[in-house]
Amino acid sequence: MDAKARAAALELFQPAVREWFSRAFEAPTPAQALAWPAIRRGESTLLLAPTGSGKTLAAFLSCLDRLMFAPEPPRKERLRVLYVSPLKALAVDVERNLRAPLAGIAQVAAGRGDAYRLPAVAVRSGDTPAAERARFARVPADVLITTPESLYLVLTSNAREVLRSVETVIVDEIHALVPTKRGAHLALSLERLEALAGRPLQRIGLSATQRPLEEVARFLGGAEPVPAPPPA
Repeated sequence: MDAKARAAALELFQPAVREWFSRAFEAPTPAQALAWPAIRRGESTLLLAPTGSGKTLAAFLSCLDRLMFAPEPPRKERLRVLYVSPLKALAVDVERNLRAPLAGIAQVAAGRGDAYRLPAVAVRSGDTPAAERARFARVPADVLITTPESLYLVLTSNAREVLRSVETVIVDEIHALVPTKRGAHLALSLERLEALAGRPLQRIGLSATQRPLEEVARFLGGAEPVPAPPPA
């Protein structure tokens, strides 16, 4: 993919997002330019690309574009993006790494005079204090960063109602989950989440070492809908 085609991929985003990205980076990586069209169309996407190729931003930038420039939803329907990491440390890093694009896009939008809102990001893991968990149930964030185990706990608690509005699920380091019991546990949680939402979820999987790719894709895609019985 040449530089012109990669630059053209930025045209999918709001002007403030395009301007911030162009200031922060020389150009989109091939992984980003190839992933963005599918992600912007709302399609589930499996992104296999080397470490350092911007996979996480490829997954998140479309979400931030939507959250920052769409009308603010009702408070109970605020949570739209769920990020799942197999590692608590990675979840904390991702929350920290989102601060730069959020602040940068907001600064550009303000300078342009564009209307925007600043999405809230929450982290939920085994280390999250009880007071923060209770607050999240009352005042959901726009983005929830969590682990497979903590997602299961939210789904089995009174706080599960805030998950009904989730539209996009990002599963990072998906290769570490597919062949394990944790992966089977997460697959069940994703099916429960989709049933709770009452609609298909956009699922985005990220990894540099997905093997075999077809099996990882089946894991990410989830269970096939059961066809309705023929009319009697």
